[in-house]
Amino acid sequence: MAIHIEYETELSLGINDKKIIQEVIDKALDIYQCPYEAEVNVILTDNEQIAMINESYRNLAKPTDVLSFPMLDYEKPGDFSIVESMAAEDCFDPDSGELLLGDIIISVEKVIEQAEAYGHSIERELGFLTAHSMLHLFGYDHMEEAERKDMEGRQEAILAELGLYR
Repeated sequence: MAIHIEYETELSLGINDKKIIQEVIDKALDIYQCPYEAEVNVILTDNEQIAMINESYRNLAKPTDVLSFPMLDYEKPGDFSIVESMAAEDCFDPDSGELLLGDIIISVEKVIEQAEAYGHSIERELGFLTAHSMLHLFGYDHMEEAERKDMEGRQEAILAELGLYR
């Protein structure tokens, strides 16, 4: 399992953010029974940088809390059997042999702002955004109300396993 965490900001959350990110990703992979060793890239950035990325990819010229860039195109969310029908070079790192799940970009500023706005810890907010993004990397979405409710329940289940409550 490879989790690459990069900082593209001087801002700090003042917590052991790497540990929280690692635990949430590990728990999500465990709960959704990913049958492969996997690789996830996480970038911690600021509002200015995430706004530029958000504009480039989503035509929204404003900062957001988290962006997810899945590498796999699932037929059914969380169904890793699609990997069997894909060419290895399309979904596995040729050096490590790990399944390339995708990239997560998190705004450190938004983590702090939202933790305060929602009245919970920075650890919980970072865990929430990481869990949310992992579900996107597994093919889940929240474009419709039923999908949103489903994702919320799944996020809370991951966080509850780690004791990250509101």
